[in-house]
Amino acid sequence: MLESKEIFKKEVRELKDYLLLLTADAKNYNDAIVEVLHYLVSERHTPGVYVTLNKPYEIIKRLLEGNGIDSRIIIFIDATSRPQDIKKAENSLCIGNPEKLSDMSVAIDQAVKALPTEDKFLIFDSLNTLSIFNKPVTVARFVHFFAGKIREWKIKGIVMTLAKETDPSLLDELTQFSDARIDLGGE
Repeated sequence: MLESKEIFKKEVRELKDYLLLLTADAKNYNDAIVEVLHYLVSERHTPGVYVTLNKPYEIIKRLLEGNGIDSRIIIFIDATSRPQDIKKAENSLCIGNPEKLSDMSVAIDQAVKALPTEDKFLIFDSLNTLSIFNKPVTVARFVHFFAGKIREWKIKGIVMTLAKETDPSLLDELTQFSDARIDLGGE
C-alpha cells in the first residue's frame, strides 16, 4: 500500500511537529499503520510511543518486524492484554484495559519522556476502540488533553481511526484541533 505512505509523506513533509487524524477503512487499516510506521521509524529513524487499543503488543510487534520495521525504538503501551498474560518486555507497558484512561495517561507521559531524543512520535491506535469502552464526551476530553500534551512536548502526534466506525461528531471535533485529517484509504 505504497500510496498511503506517499499521501502521509506529502502531508508531513514541511512539518516538524504536528497532530494528525488518520482515517482508513478496515481493509486498509493494518497497511496504513505499517506504512506510517515504516516512514517514521525506517526512513526518518524517529523513536516513538505506540498506544495499542486494538491488538496485543506481541501481534503489533510481529506485524512491524515482519515488514522490516525496527520495533526496538518504539515503546508500546498495550491496553488490550491482561498484565499477567504478557511476557515482560523492556519496551512495553501493559495497561490491561482501554477504560483505564488515568493509567494510560501516566504511561504515555512516562514513555514520551523516556525517549532520549527531541524528535519523537506518539501514535494512538485507535480512536474508535477507545470510543467502545468510554463515553464519547470522555474520549473527546481525553484526546483534547493529549492534543495539548503533544503540542507541549513538540512531538509528532497521530490518532488512527476507522472512519466508518467512529462517531461523526467525534471525528469533527478531533479534526478541529488537528493540523490535518488524512484519509489513507476507504471505500
